[in-house]
Amino acid sequence: MSMYFYSGSGKSQQVVKAVDDVTFHIYQGETFGLVGESGCGKTTTGRSIIRLYTPTSGEMFLDGEDISGPMNSRLRRYITDKVAMIFQDPVDSLNPRMTVREIIGEGLEVRGIKDKAVVDEKVYSILNKVGLTREHATRYPHEFSGGQRQRIGIARAIVVEPAMVIADEPVSALDVSIQAQVINLLGSLKEDLGLTILFIAHDLSVVKHFSDRIGVMYYGKLVEVAEADELYDNPIHPYTRALLSAIPHPNPLSEKRRRRITYDGLETHDYSVEQPSMVEILPEHFVYCSPSEAESYRREFKRK
Repeated sequence: MSMYFYSGSGKSQQVVKAVDDVTFHIYQGETFGLVGESGCGKTTTGRSIIRLYTPTSGEMFLDGEDISGPMNSRLRRYITDKVAMIFQDPVDSLNPRMTVREIIGEGLEVRGIKDKAVVDEKVYSILNKVGLTREHATRYPHEFSGGQRQRIGIARAIVVEPAMVIADEPVSALDVSIQAQVINLLGSLKEDLGLTILFIAHDLSVVKHFSDRIGVMYYGKLVEVAEADELYDNPIHPYTRALLSAIPHPNPLSEKRRRRITYDGLETHDYSVEQPSMVEILPEHFVYCSPSEAESYRREFKRK
């Protein structure tokens, strides 16, 4: 799937390749972590899947259904029934003029549930699941802390019982102590409801704790995909190694001694002769590289 943005027209038109030929799959019931620096295309990927953006090219499938075609009422209903999104900013993503009950219940009403008593009961039940109470239903977003607002956002997403949840950096705007609470909440909801989660984040420590498999993005490209433990134990792509080297150590002595890795794609790779592609270097461990780079990576791990 690719998602390009265009500005200007004619000869002065510029193209921003926010997502450029990205391919991955998410198994039912797993959490797939998507990481990378700001601006690499993570959020655009998630928003394209839920069709907030219309992809420039490529195909996307959800439970075998092609969801990348022209948007119509049937496809819109299929996607909204199957996929929900938790947004990054718990302030801007909640309508300040709506009560918590209205925010959470809106998705149920859009799906045709008109009985007020049924909607109220579902709202109260989901509030309890996310650690809030039914008394919170009559309040407005500004009356809550950041962590509580994100819980409301999570409740809004899961009340419609989606098959898949796209969590777009759901803890990046929260204090560290609150981040742990929200991550643990998402983990328990995943187990209780059998959710499939696309977890978008830039904090590699959080992603490792929460994800089953991880994809690393760089400038719109997916450069490495592997199981979480495998990726951290055996990072292959130079950009992945640079990201992992940036994770701070809790021990100040080791933090002072350790060496950080820098990465410049133009200096590291020469793709003028050999074209790169996703290659399986280790079992279920894929890297975006040229044939000669792939051979070099295989030799490196063969010696270990």
